[in-house]
Amino acid sequence: MEVTDIGNKEEGKIWHRKPTPGKGVLVTVVHTAQQAKTVRFLHVSLDTTGDSFLAGDYHGNIYVFDIIRNRFRLVQKTGQACTSLAFSLRRTTEFLVALADYTIKCFDKDTKQLVSWMRGHEGAVSSISIHCSGRYAITTSSDTAQLWDLDTFQRKRKLNVRQSVGIQKVFFLPLSNTILSCFSDDSIFAWESDTLLCKYQLPVPNCGPKISYRAFAVTCDGKSLVAGGRSNLLHLWCLDSQQLVRVIQMPTQVRTVRQLEFLRDSFDGGANQMLGVLSQDGILRFINIHTCKLHFHIGSHDNAISTAAISPNGRHVVAIMDNGSINIYSVQNLTQELNKPPSCQVAIVTAADQDLSNVKVKVRSNMVQRPAKSSNSRPPVKILRAPPGSTAEDKENELPAGLNKKRLVSLLKAFGEYPAKYRMFVWRSLLYLPENHAAYSSLTDKGLHSAFITLHDKYPIKSHKLQRGLQRVLSALAHWAAIFGEVEYLPLMAFPFVKLFQNNPMLCFEVVATVIVNWCQHWFEYFPNPPLNILNMVENVLAHHDKELLQHLVDCGITSQLYVWPLLETLFSEVLTRDEWLRLFDNIFSNHPSFLIMTSVAYITCCREPLLLCSQKQDFEYFFHHRNNLDVGAMIKEAYRLMSNTPADVHPRTMLSDFTPLTNGQYPVFNQYPEFIVEYQSREREKIRLQEMEYLRERQEVSALHADFVRRRAEEEAYYAQQELLQKAEEQRRNILAQEEEKLTQQRAKLTAMKRELKVKELQLLDATRRRFLSHQQDLRASQIRRLDQDISRKMELREQETVATVQDLEVRQMELEAQRRRLEQHLLKEQAQLGQAFDEEVEVRMREAEKKEESHTAQHSTETNIQALEEALTEACQLGSESDWQREVAQLLQQANTEQERKSERLAALHREALAGKDRLADTLRDVAGRKWEEVMTAREELQKLQKPLSLADIGVQRPMKVTSPEHSKGISYRSSVNSAVVLEARGADPLAKPTTITTPRQAGTNMVCLNSSSPSESTSTNFSLDRGRAQLDSSEREMLQEIRKLREKLAARAREGSSASPQSVNTLSSVSQ
Repeated sequence: MEVTDIGNKEEGKIWHRKPTPGKGVLVTVVHTAQQAKTVRFLHVSLDTTGDSFLAGDYHGNIYVFDIIRNRFRLVQKTGQACTSLAFSLRRTTEFLVALADYTIKCFDKDTKQLVSWMRGHEGAVSSISIHCSGRYAITTSSDTAQLWDLDTFQRKRKLNVRQSVGIQKVFFLPLSNTILSCFSDDSIFAWESDTLLCKYQLPVPNCGPKISYRAFAVTCDGKSLVAGGRSNLLHLWCLDSQQLVRVIQMPTQVRTVRQLEFLRDSFDGGANQMLGVLSQDGILRFINIHTCKLHFHIGSHDNAISTAAISPNGRHVVAIMDNGSINIYSVQNLTQELNKPPSCQVAIVTAADQDLSNVKVKVRSNMVQRPAKSSNSRPPVKILRAPPGSTAEDKENELPAGLNKKRLVSLLKAFGEYPAKYRMFVWRSLLYLPENHAAYSSLTDKGLHSAFITLHDKYPIKSHKLQRGLQRVLSALAHWAAIFGEVEYLPLMAFPFVKLFQNNPMLCFEVVATVIVNWCQHWFEYFPNPPLNILNMVENVLAHHDKELLQHLVDCGITSQLYVWPLLETLFSEVLTRDEWLRLFDNIFSNHPSFLIMTSVAYITCCREPLLLCSQKQDFEYFFHHRNNLDVGAMIKEAYRLMSNTPADVHPRTMLSDFTPLTNGQYPVFNQYPEFIVEYQSREREKIRLQEMEYLRERQEVSALHADFVRRRAEEEAYYAQQELLQKAEEQRRNILAQEEEKLTQQRAKLTAMKRELKVKELQLLDATRRRFLSHQQDLRASQIRRLDQDISRKMELREQETVATVQDLEVRQMELEAQRRRLEQHLLKEQAQLGQAFDEEVEVRMREAEKKEESHTAQHSTETNIQALEEALTEACQLGSESDWQREVAQLLQQANTEQERKSERLAALHREALAGKDRLADTLRDVAGRKWEEVMTAREELQKLQKPLSLADIGVQRPMKVTSPEHSKGISYRSSVNSAVVLEARGADPLAKPTTITTPRQAGTNMVCLNSSSPSESTSTNFSLDRGRAQLDSSEREMLQEIRKLREKLAARAREGSSASPQSVNTLSSVSQ
């Protein structure tokens, strides 16, 4: 058998090797996603030809498989799981998908485009039925059925039912406009599709167990209907006569019918006879509905079938297995009898008032049983009657199905166990299982309990079927009683029974519930702690029968929670093998509920010797959690001995109730536990579950972001890889172009060489002519150069003559300025001398007046000697102060003069350096003559500014004698006239001396300055002036000099006026003091 993993492929081959003839399974298709996780396929649907089919997986991917062409292709990604598929529309490229969000979408498999989107259901769509014309479709959910027009995709009709009565299935009959609807109360109605008028109702037998129809199948001619449900019985109706014609009983292994499909045959003319029956064990059995013969089957317990579809041409069977894979079977390889022509058809005529109980036919392998002949008399029924000597005790020992408990116990003691073939039957009888299908269905319809959604994380089981069965049983127990959703050891307790009854979860649930109600009495009174009362019972029994062993356990610090509770919470499944465990529970179910407690004591006493050798806690823990070398038969005998030899005061029988079976119809209420603790834990668990869901949602978002990031990074890497490939391709192209260019270059070089050879010959011919022409041109250029040299020498001579004339004119102008300056200085000295003489005369006049006044007061002179002495002292002090001030001012002026002299000397040195640099530049070129003339003009301006500074010094010299003579005059007022005249003469004699010193000092300092009149003719001739640029600047410097001279005159006049006004005030002050 070939296995094909489609993985992440969007198209490919279904099988890579041609299937071997004779093998039923052509290929197995699996879908493995990332991290080796298998994506389960959920539904399949074949087209009208039967050569291709649709398959939808859990992630919402829809694939088309073409068996003839051996190709598969991904046609759509819906993003959510599908609940039903339909692939037999009038437009063969379109198909319908019912999604988990209760909507139906129509897609095109070729263009992969969405054709239409149909809404209206409030529950999951369980089936889609297509009319034989392909124009209409019926979609069915648990609460409603809707009729759609596939041309306009509009809803035409809607079938609503009461909330208490659900819809099982609504579908079209082949080759007609009739619609069949089956409801949860087993009523079947036929409707006209155009008017929706009820045509008839099929009769359902009232006798016998209720089937609860779930699966339906109609022959291709639309004349027969088969229905099955929660039983091994199949009901066959003739739709023409609207009568139940046969009841087919499937083998005992079939307890529930999950799906029915007719297998088409090319010889039956649409009256199909081969029916495929898919039961709860995952096996699809094909029987003949007329002969009731089992022809073949597909699937097994290990490889169970979840759902199947048969092609209209009867060639292939497509089955979705329990592990989520798809198996494609070849019907021709499975059986050879289907291709034989049919035998002669025999019509069976039955009376209209035929009793339905007489049409029951059992299906046997390789044999056919005909229905009994019709008669009004009931068939004889053998009734088991009690013997005449039966007692009340025998009635108590009577079990269902005609078994006797006393005889079973004696059989058990004789053989040690029940026959493996009949063990399940014996257990069902011993436990009085009620088989409450409706009650169990109400529990399972609630879905998985929140406490066991993540059961596989804590208890990973290799078999997915076993994992789901354990989850279903535990969820049903949790829905039955809230405490079982909080009991942590419940999976350990229920797992052996789930593994044993994996094909019948209802019986498994009832067995576990019976064990909990009877053999787990008082276990949950101390929840969430272990049952201390039960553990005390074990200790009391152990203390009575083996005090030494109990004392050893106490000395080692081992409590009953360590050596008893591990055995009870797992029901000995950890320490016993499968056969030993079955043998043990044969005895447990056949005795009083206290036998389980005695069994735990017997296990401890039988292991007495190794337990006495243990002293560490870890050793005891390992011992009671692992299998040991123990004879189960001896342990069971010891348990029987303990049951019979234990006194009544410590016997568990007195504290535990007798066996009580589960009630029929509804399961009993179980509330033997602290409800407040369970409710608190359930609330906390729900809170944790919500937090976990939130965490998972955030984790899913993060994983989605990470996947998006990985996808983007992969896209970027692919982009960069593509760019790198493009770059490499570009480089290759560039290399090719470079090679071509190199070839072209070589060819061009050859052509160039040929042209060069031709040109060399041409150049050789032209070379002589060019030389003659060059010699002639050279002679012409030499004559031109000689003429240019003559012109240059002539122009240089003219330029030198002009320069000498300009320098001479400038020297004359400078001498005129120097003469004018000297005249101005002499004029200023004369005016200053006149001002000083006028001031002296005025002082003499005032002194005479003062002497006259003094003579008039000579008489009073003797009386005022003290005042004169004070005045003399005051005058001397004033004179000393004035002399000190004058000396200070003279020192400051001398310091300023020295500083100014140093600055001027530095400036003269700089000017001298500039003149030398000018001479060098003049010698280098004649074109810079104008710029150097401008430097000489600037030098002349600076010299003029320096000439103005001696005038300011002369002004300071005039001011100083005035300041000196004023205190002499004030002194002469208080002395005698002879003394005053001497002071005046001294002041007069000082003025002529002061003036020359103040005037000649700057002259002496300026002797080292370079002026225009002091420069030698050789130096002046070395400097060439631009008369046009320097003349305007000289005129402006002359105007500035005249303005400064005017300002000096105004200052001298102002100071003379201030001095004349200050002397009368001082005279008046002294005269007032003398008076």
